[in-house]
Amino acid sequence: MSAMVVGVVAGIVLVGVLVFVFFYKRRKRKLDSQNLPLHGPENNAPSSSGGVSSDKPFAPPSPGIILGNLQSTFTYEELKMATDNFSEANLLGQGGFGYVHKGVLSNGKVVAIKKLKAESGQGEHEFQAEVEIINRVHHRHLVSLVGYCMSGDQRLLVYEFVPNKTLEFHLHGKGRQVMSWPIRMKIALGSARGLAYLHEDCHPKIIHRDIKAANILIDDNFEAKVADFGLAKFSLDTDTHVSTRVMGTFGYLAPEYASSGKLTEKSDTFSFGVLLLELITGHRPFDKNDSYLDDSMVDRVKPLLAQAPEDGNFDALVDPKLQEYDFSEMTRMVTCAAACVHYSARRRPRMSQIVRALEGNLPLEDLNEGFTPSHGSSEYSSSQYKEDIKKFKLLALQSIDISSSGFSAVNSDGVQNPSSSSTEGRQQLKR
Repeated sequence: MSAMVVGVVAGIVLVGVLVFVFFYKRRKRKLDSQNLPLHGPENNAPSSSGGVSSDKPFAPPSPGIILGNLQSTFTYEELKMATDNFSEANLLGQGGFGYVHKGVLSNGKVVAIKKLKAESGQGEHEFQAEVEIINRVHHRHLVSLVGYCMSGDQRLLVYEFVPNKTLEFHLHGKGRQVMSWPIRMKIALGSARGLAYLHEDCHPKIIHRDIKAANILIDDNFEAKVADFGLAKFSLDTDTHVSTRVMGTFGYLAPEYASSGKLTEKSDTFSFGVLLLELITGHRPFDKNDSYLDDSMVDRVKPLLAQAPEDGNFDALVDPKLQEYDFSEMTRMVTCAAACVHYSARRRPRMSQIVRALEGNLPLEDLNEGFTPSHGSSEYSSSQYKEDIKKFKLLALQSIDISSSGFSAVNSDGVQNPSSSSTEGRQQLKR
């Protein structure tokens, strides 16, 4: 009898251990997929890139590791030769996470090679996540990954080379020719299509987290390609993710994400709305000569966004350097921008709706279709937004040195200086 009791107890204990191991592993996989620590939150003080940095260097690669289905791996020597030993002459851009060089592979293919800094804060997990995400996306308005290199503590990403620099360069570069309205519209549509693909045609959906002018690459035909997936995250429809690391660029951050870390695809939509406002006004989200606590461009132009289409007069809103534009297209872009930068994430449309509206295939009044405020609910207000953004910026300023922080600036040559935005550089920017 005693032997039977011992056997039953032992069986119960074994089953309990197996159940514990099962749920532990399942929880760990879920947290890993969200970049969350297993044993509690990370330090949430923003780093110079707008998030939390890590001083841990890259770990040696696992033997024979293949990320996703990507078979194009390169040796460090191959990429060193392709860039002429990562020469200054081939330097395309520099940001908080590393350097981007132009390179020519042995088969003659021209590529852009991003070499990550071991101390940059983009650790092994982030590197592998970037490769996994960008290897899954295939769209004419998204930059494509050619391959990667993991050699010792070296981590490099090899991208297609997009020759005509960035929207940041063409729109804000000193001495640049004024971008015509047709080109601005073309870039807006291409960027919107790429983002709509990430949100609605990828499963699970992908949230970019760093949509901005510096991450829109331009080819020789002025077709736009969304670049830099170093901060991107997968998201399931059932997810209501709250990040312990708020990453991104001041001026583009959605209010709910900047203030609480709550992340959805609508956070990207807000950033895209800011991008549209840049194309419309010709202004940066934050003027480099202003105090970092001054109002953003969204605050300044919001009163005009509703009034201008009603009055049929965009003079107070449109870039003064823009000599002519199509009135109907301007109405569509202004209305789309206004819908995207709603302080309430629920009121922002889907990116596929933005695409159709910009194309002229969706009535503009349908951009808010389906939104019905719940009884007694209070919408996120302008004053709340300003207060939350101010708190976030003050927290960041307490954590970083302004001189080396990520408040982006452009020098006298129209070249972007390295900054705290997740990736900034001098010409073509890819992380």
